[in-house]
Amino acid sequence: MENIKVFDVIIIGGGPAGLAAGLYASRAKLEVVSFEKLVYGGQVVLTDKIENYPSVTEASGSRLASNFYNHAVKFGLSIVTSGISKIEERTENGRNIFALTDECGKVYNTISIIVATGAHWRKLGVPGENKFQGRGVSYCATCDGPLYKDKNVVVVGGGNSAVEGALFLTKFVKKLTLIHRRSMLRAAKILQEELFKNKKVDVKLDTVISEIKGTKRVEKIVIKNGKTGGVEELYCEGVFVFIGQDPNTDLVKDLVKLNENNFIITDEEMRTSKEGIFAAGDVRRKVLRQVVTAASDGAIAAHVVEQYVRKLKGEEYK
Repeated sequence: MENIKVFDVIIIGGGPAGLAAGLYASRAKLEVVSFEKLVYGGQVVLTDKIENYPSVTEASGSRLASNFYNHAVKFGLSIVTSGISKIEERTENGRNIFALTDECGKVYNTISIIVATGAHWRKLGVPGENKFQGRGVSYCATCDGPLYKDKNVVVVGGGNSAVEGALFLTKFVKKLTLIHRRSMLRAAKILQEELFKNKKVDVKLDTVISEIKGTKRVEKIVIKNGKTGGVEELYCEGVFVFIGQDPNTDLVKDLVKLNENNFIITDEEMRTSKEGIFAAGDVRRKVLRQVVTAASDGAIAAHVVEQYVRKLKGEEYK
């Protein structure tokens, strides 16, 4: 039987966690390949300004993502621009391996996997949202903000992403209304202070959107106050939704244990419930989802994978 190519580790996902893992794995001289079906850098590419990554006082998300990518490639990380559609377990020469099939149907075999598939923005689930997506409904302020110059827009959410998105949009819009279902925002205090002092911003708390209306594009929304029960229409030309994220775990939901919100459960060494599968970044259960914590996860995962692989291959350090 002809021997097949077996990688030491395959990394699924090309955000900060995946690229950091790729950098560390490549520097450790592991045979590694990385897969990303969209854009390398992940959601950080869509961030207008990064100012809380150590040593980076201020930079665009796209610039930081480019630096991550170039650094990993410099040390030999092999890149495949494709998603993974299936993972199967196999036995090769008496050893358990994973066979990964990409979107083109090509099969890649590996001893271990680092899942760094990240998360995606959650939707409101109200009438009109899907109809007007791309025609007034957006989930990316930096992508679509310039399209709303001198217009009235709404931002939905109360966390850091919502407030950061709102602050970015105030560079362009005429007026911005931030809507949050709770009585207090959850964003960092420094961001809240900046938001509340901005004269373009109106904040409506204890409020939810029940419908998005329009003809060809968004024209208005229906909002309801959770305390008074009052309903009103608010005229706007754009709705930006930032209400949290759901993990991209469909690929591994039958392989590893997930928590009640479908995030991958790992230990502090990024090990999942399945031997040989590790997880890093926003896809795993954690208390803080930031670029710096994603990169840290990736570095830890690659380090632990190196130890795992070398032990399996009898190459442990003496």
